[in-house]
Amino acid sequence: MTEGADLASIREAVRALCAKFPGEYWRQLDRERAYPEEFVAALTRAGFLAALIPEEFGGSGLSMNAAAAIMEEIQASGCNGAACHAQMYTMGTLLRHGNAEQKARYLPAIARGELRLQAFGVTEPTSGTDTLNLRTTAVRKGDRYIVNGQKIWTSRAEHSDLMLLLARTTPRERATTRTGGLSVFLIDMRAVKGKGLTIRPIRTMMNHATTEVFFEDMQVPTANLIGMEGEGFRYILSGMNAERILIAAECIGDAKWFIGRAAAYAREREVFGRPIGQNQGVQFPIARTYIGMRAAELMVREAAALYETGQECGAEANMAKHLAAEASWAAADMCVQTHGGFGFAEEFDIERKFRETRLYTVAPISTNLILSYIAEHVLGLPRSY
Repeated sequence: MTEGADLASIREAVRALCAKFPGEYWRQLDRERAYPEEFVAALTRAGFLAALIPEEFGGSGLSMNAAAAIMEEIQASGCNGAACHAQMYTMGTLLRHGNAEQKARYLPAIARGELRLQAFGVTEPTSGTDTLNLRTTAVRKGDRYIVNGQKIWTSRAEHSDLMLLLARTTPRERATTRTGGLSVFLIDMRAVKGKGLTIRPIRTMMNHATTEVFFEDMQVPTANLIGMEGEGFRYILSGMNAERILIAAECIGDAKWFIGRAAAYAREREVFGRPIGQNQGVQFPIARTYIGMRAAELMVREAAALYETGQECGAEANMAKHLAAEASWAAADMCVQTHGGFGFAEEFDIERKFRETRLYTVAPISTNLILSYIAEHVLGLPRSY
């Protein structure tokens, strides 16, 4: 079977699963600010969340193209992959840089759905995206590290068993390189909740299950250090291209959902005795957002193809995320405008998806930082920060 046929069957399977979770399911969760337990469980049982875990560890062993197709179809079906997407890319740090014992201990359990690796503790209130200035510390004492500090925007921490945590193990003034002195730990949150770990939810404009996390003399076994001490920043960078590509694919799915809804409504809605889609003032914005979506989709495919072959894809992954986030936000705005007042009605699901897709021009990396990256690393302009 060709890759195209494989992807087509994967897409069909994802759509069939998502059809069991219609708009009313998501609207109810949105009202209650509840986590989609049933949806995540169904994705786990189907093996979709283990897409990038190799078969030797019980995963599906699929390609990045396949993983991107899964996330795209989730969004295009009107569902929300943000409830679980971190499991796909966060485990990459463990897979690439963990030792044999760590991979054998955790990856099969993650693939089976017995453990959730959903939380990624990086961003802090005082440093934001200036990761090298983070203040959370991990001080080694015997066979333990003692962790103190705070993280913010740590999504799904309440619904995860494990957290990938970036902390400073060497004071910045003593680090030998600008990026040195940071280390990555795999935290078993089940063992430390209430014992040095406190999680507080943050209510946001969409149902995103994000939190702030506090560490107070939290003890972490030295066995939970990923890779070498002080090399953590390099380790998390290696997983960020996957994050960019998969979230870009989600944005493509969102854009397709908005465009499909708008086009269908414009064909059916009649005002002044004719379909509103007959008016160029309505059809042109739909066509424009479709063109933008298709262009972004091609960049996502290019980035995924480079990633799969092990080639450098930082520029392509960042450009894919930028273009896709802009395309989904443009499509969301267009869809509301096409529907008029109905675009604000809960039952149409547009306002919910509108709020959800707005996130991705800000997170997991903002548009401005992507532009700075391209300016410096592609165009050779002076570093701006």
